[in-house]
Amino acid sequence: MNEKKKINREHWAWYMFDFGNSAYAAVVLLAVYSAYFQGAVVGGSEGSRLWGVAIFWAMLIVAVIAPILGTLADFSGKKKTMLMVFTSMAVVFTALLFFVQPGDVFMGMIFFILAEIGYRGGQVFYNSLLPEIASQDEIGKVSGNGWAVGSVGGIVCLLIVLALIQLVGGDFVIRLSFLITAVFYALSSIPLFRIVKEKNKPQVLPKGDNYLSLAIRRLKKTFASVKNYKEFLKFMLAFLIYNDGIIAAMDFAAILGAVLYGMKQTELIIFMIIVQATSVVGDWLYGVLGEKYGFKRSLIQSLLWMILAVVGIYFNTTLTGFFLIGALAGFALTGVQSLSRTMIGAFAPPGQSAEFYGFFGMVGRSSSFIGPLLFGWLAHKLTLYYEAQNMLLIEAEKLGHRMSLFSILAFLVVGTLLLLWVNEKEGRKVALEQIEK
Repeated sequence: MNEKKKINREHWAWYMFDFGNSAYAAVVLLAVYSAYFQGAVVGGSEGSRLWGVAIFWAMLIVAVIAPILGTLADFSGKKKTMLMVFTSMAVVFTALLFFVQPGDVFMGMIFFILAEIGYRGGQVFYNSLLPEIASQDEIGKVSGNGWAVGSVGGIVCLLIVLALIQLVGGDFVIRLSFLITAVFYALSSIPLFRIVKEKNKPQVLPKGDNYLSLAIRRLKKTFASVKNYKEFLKFMLAFLIYNDGIIAAMDFAAILGAVLYGMKQTELIIFMIIVQATSVVGDWLYGVLGEKYGFKRSLIQSLLWMILAVVGIYFNTTLTGFFLIGALAGFALTGVQSLSRTMIGAFAPPGQSAEFYGFFGMVGRSSSFIGPLLFGWLAHKLTLYYEAQNMLLIEAEKLGHRMSLFSILAFLVVGTLLLLWVNEKEGRKVALEQIEK
């Protein structure tokens, strides 16, 4: 009984980190900062282009460092230490976004890039703790619960921000929301650092080695060894493609709402609260469905819902319709993310979770900067093109962003088709065989 209580406490401490982590995503990436940066700090389609550029650099840097740090964490037994470093980085630079005002383009990009590196980099270590607190049988359920609790955290933080905007209003409150998010993020991370215990013990460094040289050597070994995990590699290829569409859809959701439907900050926050609320349902349901019918089958289903949502945005012309599409997207989107993370845990051999999640993080970050960069570049270039055709600027900007949706759609469709070739049962079998050895 005591052991069961200990496990449950670790699960909830792990969930609470996602509670704060998702508040950052909800406020900075989804509802507030993205639209504030695009519309107020920069303005026009150039704001969309620079938003894509900022995401590009953040993701590129994380793509380079994630697998090395993941390998280091596996060997040193310092996943929590590394997670604390990146979380602190995310919290500090999220708070500094408070000082970004209209026209502060460079500052707005630099602070966001550094906060995003902390947020994304920390996920490598957070995700790699999952196999240490959950068994193979419950890994899907625990992962899904983490996303669900995280979605609730996003809703709570957005409600706090929404209340302040309604009571006070103005750009100052919008900037204040970044300070609030930073504090929310920091407080929610405390239970994990106090309660969760790492199972992997530190190993003695080989003579003549340091952590960096060992990390690089082990990383080379990981690249050499993953070739023996064919289903893992096939899944990584599919993920490489469809994740581009997912990240672009998330990072430009508020910008699309503002540009296509003229949504103000209050409407954007309400929209994201709806997205987060349906995410809770999707997280829970796909956690159950994944365990019952298979992670791959459930993942494909959630991707099909996401494709439908993007097609819906292209044809939709009403604000009410956009809210309904957002509800569908929220249901599908976190199902995709949660099930993708779960499949890595299922495919990873014991003792190599951080390495595999580091590889997963590298692929995810490598793909994640392409989609947003392409969408932002297309939106800007197409806006200029339509404006040159004597179209009114506001209409040119709308059409430019609407046509750019095809880039997101292409990533989602191709990635889903590639996922059909992944054999989940074989991938899980190979991982379990390593346990027997």
